[in-house]
Amino acid sequence: MDSNEIRSRFLKFFEKRGHAVIPSASLVPENDPSVLFNTAGMQPLVPYLLGQKHPMGQRIVDVQKCVRTGDLDDIGDSRHFSFFEMMGNWSLGDYFKEEAIKWSYEFLTSKEEGLGLDKNRLYFTIFEGDENASFDQESKDIWMKQGIPENRIYALPAEDNWWSPGDNGPCGPCSEMFYDMSGNVGDLSHEEFLQAVKDERVIEIWNDVFMEYEKKDGKVVGKLNQKNVDTGAGLQRMTAVMQGKQTAYDTDLFGELISKIKDLSSVKNEKLERIVADHIRTAIFMVSDGVLPSNSDRGYILRRLLRRSIRASHALTMNNDYNSLVPIILNKYSESY
Repeated sequence: MDSNEIRSRFLKFFEKRGHAVIPSASLVPENDPSVLFNTAGMQPLVPYLLGQKHPMGQRIVDVQKCVRTGDLDDIGDSRHFSFFEMMGNWSLGDYFKEEAIKWSYEFLTSKEEGLGLDKNRLYFTIFEGDENASFDQESKDIWMKQGIPENRIYALPAEDNWWSPGDNGPCGPCSEMFYDMSGNVGDLSHEEFLQAVKDERVIEIWNDVFMEYEKKDGKVVGKLNQKNVDTGAGLQRMTAVMQGKQTAYDTDLFGELISKIKDLSSVKNEKLERIVADHIRTAIFMVSDGVLPSNSDRGYILRRLLRRSIRASHALTMNNDYNSLVPIILNKYSESY
């Protein structure tokens, strides 16, 4: 299943369940001077999570463009990307844990409407509780109602299973879904599960955030006026899972682009090839949302990405063939954006 099919299935699945499909917001945040780019799927929706009425209703679904550039030096490994897409279904004061968990599991495992993943390769986490909120027995009970055995549900602390956008904003406990990439892991104790995640034999593919709290200046100060659901599922990781790859760099999201880079280069270096591919893709999405190179703020980030990418292309001996990569990216994403 290629990335376009995964996007399409996700949107259609939740549209059929009463969600209005909305386009991705720009990478450039509206009315949020605290960040240069949207770095999470929920960022453009914060006003609605705090109670403002969304013009499309209480159930919405989208695939949001995001940029993160805090770890540029790590790009080139198997897990880091500066541009990524977050698939999200949202309840703005409507349904809560029951529907969110049921639909997450249904989409992941249904062959007809969803991704058809093997149920025996899935693991689930819930919030273990702390001074801000109690142990999430409700989510555990709902998972078990889906037929999940108790030994596949792991209670984890806030550092793993409490989501917030930073020191301020809507937040809450979450329940995450993990997938066995090899198919050979099997049942795991609590400690074995944590080690399998650390070793990336089991990877997170989906996160249901139950936003019913608010954080101010780093502290949870109380409950929101409405309960929300924020689902996050990264398209890149999901595409890797669906195509049996260890990294999205080996999927159709990058395949043609990296193949072209290899054809243009006499030097072979996987990390440099990935840097060129990642950075030029991110740069094109930035420019498409109105960002231009400059000496400050967003323009400086764009300029830095271009410089790093072009420097890597020269190290690969691509020389002046860099611009021939642009049409590949335009063709790849023109249907979705």
